Amino acid sequence: MTVLSLKEPDRVPIFVTLAPGMAAKLAEYLGRDATNATPVSSLFSNRLSYTELLIKLGNDIVAIGPCYPPNTIEKYPNGTFTDEWGIRYRKVKPSGGLGFHTEMVEHPLSGVEDERTLSKYKLPDSHDPHRYELAQEMVRKYGSQYAIIGVVECTILELSWYLVGMEKFFEDLLMEKPYILKLMDEIMTYNIEVGKELIKLGADIIWTGDDYGAQRGMLISPELWRKHFKPRMKKVYDEFKKTNPEVKIAHHSCGSIRPIIGEMIEIGVEVLNPIQPRAANMEPKSLKEEFGDSLVFLGGIDQQHTMPRGGVEDVKKEVKTRIAELGGGGGYLLAPAHDIQADVPVENVLALFEETKRIGRYN
Repeated sequence: MTVLSLKEPDRVPIFVTLAPGMAAKLAEYLGRDATNATPVSSLFSNRLSYTELLIKLGNDIVAIGPCYPPNTIEKYPNGTFTDEWGIRYRKVKPSGGLGFHTEMVEHPLSGVEDERTLSKYKLPDSHDPHRYELAQEMVRKYGSQYAIIGVVECTILELSWYLVGMEKFFEDLLMEKPYILKLMDEIMTYNIEVGKELIKLGADIIWTGDDYGAQRGMLISPELWRKHFKPRMKKVYDEFKKTNPEVKIAHHSCGSIRPIIGEMIEIGVEVLNPIQPRAANMEPKSLKEEFGDSLVFLGGIDQQHTMPRGGVEDVKKEVKTRIAELGGGGGYLLAPAHDIQADVPVENVLALFEETKRIGRYN
């Protein structure tokens, strides 16, 4: 919480999230009970899962979020399944690895072209009490010792394309089809209500997210972002602050988003994640120099090369570099630039935690 106030704490905090395969590898290596590697049933599963395992490793933040209510997952004989949104998935086993990841294979609104057809689709109930049972348990168990981050990623853009399909979503957005604008507003309203519930439960930070960037530049133009997402996200943040003025606003966007960072701060973003260091124009040192007076950085550890392909000494070197670049004056929460995947050696994960605790002291 000291870091979130842009002040120097006693040490740099750390927050790691895991893909299922990596969680399975860690649990096996450390000899933990198998339940520590069981994923949470949620759209945000990787963000909410493996809390006990990660706390034992050294995490300083506990994530909470909306879970699927009971009996909302429908499984099929071919191994695919649909969730409460009507999105159909298949599980994919990584080559030579443990665990799995899921891929979308059907989008429930792939055939929608107008508001009349859209009106037949009903979003899930944001106030279903079953959705927040795990969040309540996590706050009761950890809220007095750990910062609580409430996850409402896929806030507008991503959940919209999950429902419509990516190519169709971007085409229809460019043509400003009325149904796509209505859908984004409905999803925005849903996530506002979810975020408010998490704030009331005790979230210190609300973690919104939509990937606006790719490796070399933005997925959408800054002009398109300003027209369709900036005003909607401002409304989201304003509503969260009305619920609790002290809550901190974080946003996740992978990739290169340098042109809009200043405007994200303008509308209320206080914590930026994940600081993908190999993306164009996202050099951590220059981001700190330009935005460090008003922005907390969460992330920065290279998940594209150093974590999966480097050795223990490479990980230690990167930890030292990121703390030097982003930690001055506070304002840095050390984390990988995404969920740690199953191709990362266990030794590298342990080194990440150990080196952060060893050298991340301010005094």
